[in-house]
Amino acid sequence: SGDASNRLIAAGKVQEINVDLIPSWSTVDERLQNAPWHTVNEKHYGVPYQWGPNVLMYNTEVFTEQPTSWNVTFEEMELPDGQSNQGRVQAFDGPIYMADAALYLKHHRPELGIDNPYDLNQEQFDAVVELLTAQRALINRYWHDAFVQMDDFKNEGVVASGSWPFQVNLLQFEEVPVASVFPEEGVTGWADSTMMHVDAPHPNCAYKWMEWSLNPKLQGDLAAWFGSVPSVPAACTGNELLTDAGCAVNGFENFENIWFWRTPTAECSDGSGGCIPYSKWVESYVGIISQ
Repeated sequence: SGDASNRLIAAGKVQEINVDLIPSWSTVDERLQNAPWHTVNEKHYGVPYQWGPNVLMYNTEVFTEQPTSWNVTFEEMELPDGQSNQGRVQAFDGPIYMADAALYLKHHRPELGIDNPYDLNQEQFDAVVELLTAQRALINRYWHDAFVQMDDFKNEGVVASGSWPFQVNLLQFEEVPVASVFPEEGVTGWADSTMMHVDAPHPNCAYKWMEWSLNPKLQGDLAAWFGSVPSVPAACTGNELLTDAGCAVNGFENFENIWFWRTPTAECSDGSGGCIPYSKWVESYVGIISQ
Protein backbone atom coordinates (compact mmCIF):
# COMPACT_ATOMS: atom_id res chain seq x y z
CA SER A 1 0.00 0.00 0.00
CA GLY A 2 0.98 3.64 -0.39
CA ASP A 3 2.22 4.02 3.17
CA ALA A 4 4.94 1.46 2.40
CA SER A 5 5.53 1.73 -1.34
CA ASN A 6 6.96 5.25 -1.23
CA ARG A 7 9.37 4.21 1.52
CA LEU A 8 10.51 1.22 -0.53
CA ILE A 9 11.13 3.46 -3.54
CA ALA A 10 13.02 6.07 -1.50
CA ALA A 11 15.17 3.39 0.10
CA GLY A 12 16.11 1.89 -3.27
CA LYS A 13 14.59 -1.48 -2.36
CA VAL A 14 12.51 -1.82 -5.52
CA GLN A 15 13.29 -1.30 -9.17
CA GLU A 16 11.65 0.70 -11.91
CA ILE A 17 8.99 -1.20 -13.83
CA ASN A 18 9.09 -1.08 -17.62
CA VAL A 19 5.36 -0.95 -18.36
CA ASP A 20 6.05 -1.64 -22.03
CA LEU A 21 6.81 -5.22 -20.96
CA ILE A 22 3.32 -5.57 -19.47
CA PRO A 23 0.89 -6.03 -22.39
CA SER A 24 -2.20 -5.36 -20.26
CA TRP A 25 -0.91 -2.09 -18.79
CA SER A 26 -3.27 -0.12 -21.03
CA THR A 27 -6.24 -1.83 -19.35
CA VAL A 28 -5.32 -0.42 -15.91
CA ASP A 29 -7.68 2.23 -14.58
CA GLU A 30 -6.30 5.57 -15.81
CA ARG A 31 -6.80 7.00 -12.32
CA LEU A 32 -4.16 4.56 -11.08
CA GLN A 33 -1.62 4.48 -13.88
CA ASN A 34 0.40 7.44 -12.62
CA ALA A 35 -0.63 7.38 -8.97
CA PRO A 36 1.97 9.04 -6.71
CA TRP A 37 2.29 6.02 -4.41
CA HIS A 38 4.06 4.04 -7.12
CA THR A 39 5.16 6.71 -9.62
CA VAL A 40 8.12 8.99 -8.87
CA ASN A 41 9.64 11.44 -11.37
CA GLU A 42 7.47 9.87 -14.09
CA LYS A 43 8.98 6.44 -13.40
CA HIS A 44 6.77 3.51 -12.44
CA TYR A 45 7.79 1.30 -9.54
CA GLY A 46 4.62 -0.72 -9.20
CA VAL A 47 1.68 -2.25 -11.03
CA PRO A 48 -1.72 -1.37 -9.53
CA TYR A 49 -3.38 -4.41 -7.97
CA GLN A 50 -6.53 -3.52 -5.96
CA TRP A 51 -7.79 -0.55 -3.99
CA GLY A 52 -10.44 0.34 -1.47
CA PRO A 53 -11.63 2.70 1.26
CA ASN A 54 -11.24 2.60 5.03
CA VAL A 55 -14.91 2.73 5.97
CA LEU A 56 -16.69 3.25 9.27
CA MET A 57 -18.14 -0.14 10.24
CA TYR A 58 -20.87 -0.06 12.87
CA ASN A 59 -23.29 -2.34 14.68
CA THR A 60 -26.78 -1.77 13.29
CA GLU A 61 -28.48 -2.88 16.51
CA VAL A 62 -26.69 -0.12 18.43
CA PHE A 63 -26.91 2.48 15.67
CA THR A 64 -30.52 2.24 14.57
CA GLU A 65 -29.78 5.16 12.26
CA GLN A 66 -26.63 5.32 10.16
CA PRO A 67 -23.90 7.39 11.88
CA THR A 68 -22.79 10.37 9.85
CA SER A 69 -19.47 11.22 11.51
CA TRP A 70 -16.25 9.64 12.72
CA ASN A 71 -16.96 11.36 16.03
CA VAL A 72 -18.35 8.08 17.36
CA THR A 73 -14.76 6.79 17.37
CA PHE A 74 -12.93 10.00 18.32
CA GLU A 75 -15.09 11.67 20.96
CA GLU A 76 -16.47 10.18 24.17
CA MET A 77 -20.26 10.10 23.92
CA GLU A 78 -23.42 8.23 24.73
CA LEU A 79 -24.41 5.99 21.82
CA PRO A 80 -28.01 5.43 20.68
CA ASP A 81 -28.35 2.41 22.99
CA GLY A 82 -27.80 4.67 25.99
CA GLN A 83 -24.32 3.37 26.77
CA SER A 84 -20.97 5.12 26.43
CA ASN A 85 -18.69 4.38 23.50
CA GLN A 86 -15.77 3.93 25.92
CA GLY A 87 -14.21 0.52 25.40
CA ARG A 88 -16.50 -0.19 22.45
CA VAL A 89 -14.60 1.34 19.54
CA GLN A 90 -11.36 0.50 17.77
CA ALA A 91 -8.65 2.20 15.71
CA PHE A 92 -6.10 0.87 13.24
CA ASP A 93 -2.75 0.10 14.84
CA GLY A 94 -0.54 1.63 12.12
CA PRO A 95 0.96 5.13 12.31
CA ILE A 96 -0.73 5.94 9.00
CA TYR A 97 -3.98 6.07 11.01
CA MET A 98 -2.87 9.52 12.12
CA ALA A 99 -4.10 10.67 8.69
CA ASP A 100 -7.64 9.63 9.69
CA ALA A 101 -7.37 11.87 12.73
CA ALA A 102 -6.01 14.68 10.54
CA LEU A 103 -8.94 14.26 8.15
CA TYR A 104 -11.33 14.51 11.10
CA LEU A 105 -9.65 17.72 12.28
CA LYS A 106 -9.60 19.12 8.74
CA HIS A 107 -13.40 19.07 8.91
CA HIS A 108 -13.98 20.05 12.53
CA ARG A 109 -11.11 22.49 13.19
CA PRO A 110 -10.70 24.46 9.95
CA GLU A 111 -8.60 27.06 11.80
CA LEU A 112 -5.74 24.53 11.74
CA GLY A 113 -5.58 24.91 7.97
CA ILE A 114 -5.15 21.22 7.21
CA ASP A 115 -5.36 20.60 3.47
CA ASN A 116 -3.71 17.25 2.81
CA PRO A 117 -3.90 14.88 5.83
CA TYR A 118 -0.45 13.52 4.95
CA ASP A 119 1.14 16.99 4.87
CA LEU A 120 1.08 18.26 8.44
CA ASN A 121 3.08 21.10 9.96
CA GLN A 122 4.05 21.01 13.62
CA GLU A 123 0.90 22.74 14.90
CA GLN A 124 -1.36 20.46 12.89
CA PHE A 125 0.59 17.38 13.92
CA ASP A 126 0.41 18.36 17.59
CA ALA A 127 -3.39 18.68 17.28
CA VAL A 128 -3.56 15.18 15.78
CA VAL A 129 -1.48 13.77 18.63
CA GLU A 130 -3.73 15.52 21.15
CA LEU A 131 -6.87 14.04 19.55
CA LEU A 132 -5.45 10.52 19.41
CA THR A 133 -4.13 10.72 22.96
CA ALA A 134 -7.64 11.59 24.16
CA GLN A 135 -9.08 8.81 22.00
CA ARG A 136 -6.85 6.26 23.76
CA ALA A 137 -9.29 6.00 26.68
CA LEU A 138 -12.06 4.91 24.30
CA ILE A 139 -10.18 2.17 22.52
CA ASN A 140 -11.05 -1.48 23.00
CA ARG A 141 -8.20 -2.62 20.75
CA TYR A 142 -5.90 -1.20 18.12
CA TRP A 143 -6.65 -3.64 15.34
CA HIS A 144 -4.43 -4.99 12.60
CA ASP A 145 -5.69 -8.53 12.04
CA ALA A 146 -8.99 -8.40 10.15
CA PHE A 147 -10.22 -11.67 11.64
CA VAL A 148 -9.48 -10.53 15.19
CA GLN A 149 -11.51 -7.39 14.52
CA MET A 150 -14.40 -9.46 13.20
CA ASP A 151 -14.34 -11.58 16.34
CA ASP A 152 -14.35 -8.40 18.44
CA PHE A 153 -17.52 -7.21 16.68
CA LYS A 154 -19.14 -10.61 17.24
CA ASN A 155 -18.00 -11.41 20.76
CA GLU A 156 -16.26 -8.50 22.50
CA GLY A 157 -18.84 -5.74 22.34
CA VAL A 158 -17.11 -3.56 19.74
CA VAL A 159 -19.71 -1.48 17.91
CA ALA A 160 -17.80 1.02 15.74
CA SER A 161 -14.41 1.23 14.04
CA GLY A 162 -12.58 2.10 10.90
CA SER A 163 -12.45 -1.06 8.82
CA TRP A 164 -12.16 -2.54 5.35
CA PRO A 165 -15.04 -3.72 3.16
CA PHE A 166 -13.53 -7.22 3.59
CA GLN A 167 -14.62 -7.40 7.22
CA VAL A 168 -17.99 -5.81 6.47
CA ASN A 169 -18.76 -8.30 3.70
CA LEU A 170 -17.75 -11.38 5.69
CA LEU A 171 -19.64 -10.31 8.79
CA GLN A 172 -22.76 -9.56 6.76
CA PHE A 173 -22.43 -12.98 5.11
CA GLU A 174 -22.46 -14.46 8.62
CA GLU A 175 -25.57 -12.37 9.35
CA VAL A 176 -23.80 -10.29 11.98
CA PRO A 177 -25.66 -6.96 12.34
CA VAL A 178 -23.11 -4.58 10.80
CA ALA A 179 -23.07 -2.03 8.01
CA SER A 180 -20.60 0.58 6.75
CA VAL A 181 -20.64 4.21 5.72
CA PHE A 182 -18.46 7.00 4.32
CA PRO A 183 -18.76 9.62 7.10
CA GLU A 184 -19.13 13.31 6.31
CA GLU A 185 -15.44 14.02 7.03
CA GLY A 186 -14.39 11.66 4.23
CA VAL A 187 -12.19 8.58 4.39
CA THR A 188 -8.65 7.45 3.85
CA GLY A 189 -7.97 4.42 1.69
CA TRP A 190 -5.39 2.01 0.39
CA ALA A 191 -4.18 1.14 -3.08
CA ASP A 192 -1.94 -1.90 -3.38
CA SER A 193 0.76 -2.21 -6.02
CA THR A 194 2.86 -5.17 -7.10
CA MET A 195 6.53 -4.17 -6.89
CA MET A 196 9.79 -5.89 -7.85
CA HIS A 197 12.81 -6.12 -5.56
CA VAL A 198 15.83 -4.26 -6.84
CA ASP A 199 17.78 -7.53 -6.92
CA ALA A 200 14.96 -9.82 -8.08
CA PRO A 201 16.70 -13.02 -9.28
CA HIS A 202 14.03 -13.84 -11.89
CA PRO A 203 12.71 -10.58 -13.36
CA ASN A 204 11.21 -12.29 -16.41
CA CYS A 205 9.03 -14.41 -14.14
CA ALA A 206 8.14 -11.31 -12.12
CA TYR A 207 6.96 -9.55 -15.27
CA LYS A 208 4.85 -12.57 -16.18
CA TRP A 209 3.28 -12.43 -12.72
CA MET A 210 2.55 -8.71 -13.01
CA GLU A 211 0.89 -9.33 -16.36
CA TRP A 212 -1.17 -12.19 -14.91
CA SER A 213 -2.23 -10.02 -11.97
CA LEU A 214 -4.13 -7.77 -14.41
CA ASN A 215 -6.25 -10.61 -15.78
CA PRO A 216 -9.89 -9.41 -15.52
CA LYS A 217 -11.16 -12.72 -14.14
CA LEU A 218 -8.51 -12.73 -11.42
CA GLN A 219 -9.16 -9.07 -10.65
CA GLY A 220 -12.91 -9.59 -10.37
CA ASP A 221 -12.68 -12.71 -8.23
CA LEU A 222 -10.23 -11.03 -5.87
CA ALA A 223 -12.41 -7.93 -5.55
CA ALA A 224 -15.41 -10.13 -4.73
CA TRP A 225 -13.50 -11.95 -2.00
CA PHE A 226 -11.82 -8.94 -0.39
CA GLY A 227 -14.47 -6.30 -0.93
CA SER A 228 -12.02 -4.19 -2.91
CA VAL A 229 -12.10 -2.49 -6.30
CA PRO A 230 -10.22 -3.94 -9.29
CA SER A 231 -7.42 -1.94 -10.86
CA VAL A 232 -8.78 -3.13 -14.21
CA PRO A 233 -12.25 -1.65 -14.89
CA ALA A 234 -13.06 -4.45 -17.36
CA ALA A 235 -13.24 -6.75 -14.32
CA CYS A 236 -16.35 -4.90 -13.16
CA THR A 237 -18.64 -6.57 -15.68
CA GLY A 238 -19.38 -10.20 -16.36
CA ASN A 239 -17.81 -11.63 -13.20
CA GLU A 240 -20.08 -14.17 -11.52
CA LEU A 241 -18.66 -13.64 -8.04
CA LEU A 242 -18.37 -9.87 -8.13
CA THR A 243 -21.57 -9.31 -10.15
CA ASP A 244 -22.07 -6.22 -12.27
CA ALA A 245 -23.02 -4.24 -9.18
CA GLY A 246 -19.95 -5.23 -7.17
CA CYS A 247 -17.60 -2.43 -8.19
CA ALA A 248 -20.20 0.22 -7.37
CA VAL A 249 -20.90 -1.41 -4.01
CA ASN A 250 -17.17 -1.55 -3.20
CA GLY A 251 -16.62 2.11 -4.01
CA PHE A 252 -15.59 2.46 -7.67
CA GLU A 253 -17.25 5.87 -8.00
CA ASN A 254 -15.79 7.16 -4.73
CA PHE A 255 -12.18 7.29 -5.91
CA GLU A 256 -11.96 11.08 -5.85
CA ASN A 257 -13.34 11.17 -2.29
CA ILE A 258 -10.64 8.94 -0.82
CA TRP A 259 -7.37 10.19 0.63
CA PHE A 260 -5.16 7.25 -0.32
CA TRP A 261 -2.36 6.20 2.00
CA ARG A 262 1.03 7.63 1.16
CA THR A 263 4.21 8.11 3.14
CA PRO A 264 4.44 11.53 4.84
CA THR A 265 7.73 13.30 4.12
CA ALA A 266 9.49 16.41 5.44
CA GLU A 267 9.39 17.82 1.90
CA CYS A 268 5.55 17.55 1.79
CA SER A 269 3.80 16.08 -1.23
CA ASP A 270 4.12 19.38 -3.12
CA GLY A 271 7.81 19.87 -2.29
CA SER A 272 7.18 22.99 -0.20
CA GLY A 273 8.85 21.58 2.92
CA GLY A 274 8.05 21.98 6.59
CA CYS A 275 6.01 18.81 7.04
CA ILE A 276 6.39 16.20 9.77
CA PRO A 277 8.09 13.07 8.35
CA TYR A 278 6.85 9.52 8.77
CA SER A 279 9.51 8.70 11.35
CA LYS A 280 7.87 11.20 13.72
CA TRP A 281 4.45 9.70 12.96
CA VAL A 282 5.80 6.30 14.01
CA GLU A 283 7.42 7.66 17.17
CA SER A 284 4.30 9.51 18.28
CA TYR A 285 1.79 6.80 17.44
CA VAL A 286 3.77 4.09 19.19
CA GLY A 287 3.84 6.36 22.23
CA ILE A 288 0.07 6.80 22.13
CA ILE A 289 -0.97 3.18 21.71
CA SER A 290 1.52 1.93 24.30
CA GLN A 291 0.00 4.08 27.06
